[in-house]
Amino acid sequence: MSFRATVLTLFPEMFPGPLGVSLPGKALEKNLWSLDVRDIREHGIGKHRTVDDTPAGGGPGMVMRADVACAALDAALAANPAPAIYLSPRGTPLAQARVRALSTGPGVVLLCGRFEGLDQRVLDARQIEEVSLGDFVLAGGEIAAMALLEATVRLIPGVLGAEESPSDESFENGLLEYPQFTRPQSFEGRDIPKVLTSGNHSEIAKWRTAQSESLTMTRRPDLWTLYEKPKS
Repeated sequence: MSFRATVLTLFPEMFPGPLGVSLPGKALEKNLWSLDVRDIREHGIGKHRTVDDTPAGGGPGMVMRADVACAALDAALAANPAPAIYLSPRGTPLAQARVRALSTGPGVVLLCGRFEGLDQRVLDARQIEEVSLGDFVLAGGEIAAMALLEATVRLIPGVLGAEESPSDESFENGLLEYPQFTRPQSFEGRDIPKVLTSGNHSEIAKWRTAQSESLTMTRRPDLWTLYEKPKS
């Protein structure tokens, strides 16, 4: 069974977008994964398919209605009983471990918010996982959904050209990836490190590990602390 992705959005025309090109797009054509995009407005209220209302307690903007969001979500889960995720800046930061776990599962249902957010009762009633891409705010959850799906889909067996290629990437072993080089041998006075052209695979592996550790310690001390914990 292929990985099934369902996206609930007010802007279905945004999809597949980047997911329809390059490796994710080719994998989509090969049915290594599937994408079902559903318009939340189909469950809107009344003649104008209203999906939002003013915030309880006052304040600016609008909030997506609980009845509308739950109706859309329940219909999606009935067709694709997979983990449900709401893309939100207050969610748990998305990490490679979560992405890998999703890639080995049956799929995912992604709810893309808009306006000032989603009625809290939807999250509580359906026990939806909240996920964030980082400490910043987007206009809606669609771009975040695309990022999560691309990160997940590329780990599905058969999507990448070389099965071993994800193993050395950033975050896979708790470290940032080591620097990469290719031709020409010399570029603007800068040469490829000699160890990489030595043919000594043991020394190359040591160099790459040392580079990954140095980069992680310097640029991501938070990751470095986690990496060091098991050793202490």
